[in-house]
Amino acid sequence: MSRDPSEEPARPAKAAKPVRRRGRPARAEAAEGPGARERILTAARTEFAERGYDKTSVRGIGKAAGVDAALVHHYFGTKEQVFAAAIELSFAPALTIPDAIADGGEAGAGERMARFVFGIWENPVSRPPLLAIMRSALTNETAATVLRGLIERRLLPRVAGELHVPDPEFRAQLAASHLMGIAMLRYVIKMEPMASADLEEIVAMVAPTLQRYLTEA
Repeated sequence: MSRDPSEEPARPAKAAKPVRRRGRPARAEAAEGPGARERILTAARTEFAERGYDKTSVRGIGKAAGVDAALVHHYFGTKEQVFAAAIELSFAPALTIPDAIADGGEAGAGERMARFVFGIWENPVSRPPLLAIMRSALTNETAATVLRGLIERRLLPRVAGELHVPDPEFRAQLAASHLMGIAMLRYVIKMEPMASADLEEIVAMVAPTLQRYLTEA
């Protein structure tokens, strides 16, 4: 006797497979959570500061942030792009140098610039990321290119825009090179007597030269 198919017990339906967004593994999605981008950026700053550009990897950044490396690529792209985002965050205090120059007019502009820049370097919070940037730029051409691009795009044009002298772009570069040279000797190489010199003495000697760059025709 044939059985009526309608009498057979219904088979349980197969569970639908979860839809995954293209290019992002499920493990990365599960690990994303709130604030993942900020965690990655913080981890990148730490990794670059401690290991330098050459020894830092996207996988290591992801591990430090508690996410999959694919998520690092998703937010920032290549290692070079992660580095660019990390140094832009670290370099953010320096991007307000033009405001320090403009505040108060031409008189005392050189001293304000010196105090502002050295104040960033003397700060124990902002100094380590800056040290990482400088060391990476000295040892890796990719890192140097990223830093140079940031300075050329975001900093020097704004400084030059505050100057009322011939060749303001060149003047801005002269001032920047003077300060970066001192920062290199004092904070990176730690060459004596520059490394242990009183900051007020340095500012007093540097400010007149900066003033000439910034204001004297």
